[in-house]
This record gives sequence, C-alpha cells and structure tokens, in this order.
Amino acid sequence: MLVLRLLNVIAPAYFLCISLVTFVLQIFLFIPSMFRDPSTTPLFSPALLHGALFLFLSANALGNYVLVIQSSPEDLGKGLNLGEGAEVVADWLDGSRSPGSALPSTHFCRLCARVTQRHDHHCFFTGNCIGSRNMRNFIMFCLYTSLACLDSLVAGMAYISAALSMSFANPLAFLTLLPHSISQFFSGALLSSEMFVILMLYLWLGIGLACAGFCCHQMLLILRGQTRYQVRKGIVVRARPWRENLQEVFGKRWLLGLLIPVLNVGSDYRRQKVK
Repeated sequence: MLVLRLLNVIAPAYFLCISLVTFVLQIFLFIPSMFRDPSTTPLFSPALLHGALFLFLSANALGNYVLVIQSSPEDLGKGLNLGEGAEVVADWLDGSRSPGSALPSTHFCRLCARVTQRHDHHCFFTGNCIGSRNMRNFIMFCLYTSLACLDSLVAGMAYISAALSMSFANPLAFLTLLPHSISQFFSGALLSSEMFVILMLYLWLGIGLACAGFCCHQMLLILRGQTRYQVRKGIVVRARPWRENLQEVFGKRWLLGLLIPVLNVGSDYRRQKVK
C-alpha cells in the first residue's frame, strides 16, 4: 500500500513535468525553427498553424486533466448505512459488492478511501478514481494527450531532420536513430540539446500509443455498457443499445465536450433516466 500511495504522488508529478518540458520545447525550439523558412507567408506560416494546433490540443488535454480531478466521484459511503462489524467492513475493503443497503456497481478504493459508483479504475496519473462522474473527461484527456504527443513527435522529427540534415522517409531511420545518436553523443559529435530532443521523441511515441490504446479500450467498454472493474470481477451487466451507453457517458451535447473542456456534459441523460 505504501508503494501505491507513493506512486499516486509520483505519477501526477511525472505527467506535469513531461507537459512542462513539451510546452517549453514547442514554444522555444520547434515553433521558432519553423519561422526560418523564407518561402512561407507570415499569415499562414507553418509555425502559426502548428502553434495554434498545439495550443488547442494542450488546452484540451490539461483542461480535461483538471476536470477529471475536480469532478472526482463522490463518496457514497457517507450517505449509506454500511452497518457494523468486521465482516461488513471487509466486504467493502476487498472491493466486492456491499451487502445490505449499499448500491450495486460500487467499489471501495483504498487509495482514495471512498466508495464510488460505477467504479472503473484508479488512475495514478491523476491521483483519482475514474467513475460515472468523470469518465467522459478522462476519455477526452487520453484522446488529446495522444494527439498532443503525436503533434510533438512530428514537430520534433522535423526539427531533428533539419538540425542533423537527415531524412525520415525510410522507416528504419527512426528505429536506428536512438542507438546512432547515443554513439554520436558520447563521441562528442551530437549536442546535448539535440540528444535530449531525440530522447523525447521516443517518450512522446510511447505515451501517445499508450494513451491512444487506453482510449480505444475504454470506448469499447462504454459501447458494451461495462467498466473495467466489472470486467475484472466478472459482473454481468444488462445489455443495452450501444447508443444509450454512449449517451450515458457523453450526453446529447457531446460535440461541445469534444471541442472544449467542460464539466458534466454527460449527466443530463442519466438524470432523465433516473426520473
């Protein structure tokens, strides 16, 4: 448990550090290097277009990151009669369905010390549980983080291509870039700043693929009307049309939540179903 609590602090700090480094590289290195192309017009230069795209992706990624934390699942345990005795408490602590007056599809998170409804998983990078209240913001966070990493990867490859006078037309060029760069760095033929950018290229690739894969996995579960916790515990859920499952998470105003970070867009449909 101590290791998990430590990871719950290190992972958000790691994400914020990577975001800060990415922002600095984009603003002070990649984008200024694009202004050096004399063949482009100042109004529609690649630097301005790329800068606008990067700011849009970053604002959505960080905005949804904040909303995931801000709209954390409420603690249902405060309003439920959990009963007394070691057996009842153990039922909550092992994550199983609580007996008595507890609601179904609930889970007790040891790290957050709260009972959440429609618990999906605990995200260490946000230090928060993902449930019915912040699922949409979490998916948007994964989507825009993967897109921001892809954008930074392309911009970084363009910078390295111009700095080292190399071409990435051959896919093997990227695969062999790291070992060749390490040998050149220790021989003194490669600057430390260029070596740092090359290392960030592979880091952006890994984070982008991980977030994209996680986003696709979560979308598949939403279409099925399931959560990761239900799949892991083997809990059978009632089959519903996939449109209802999507609307329950994203709401009717899903396009607004796709363009800008907003809070609780998907809650209207749930309130209508409850009524």
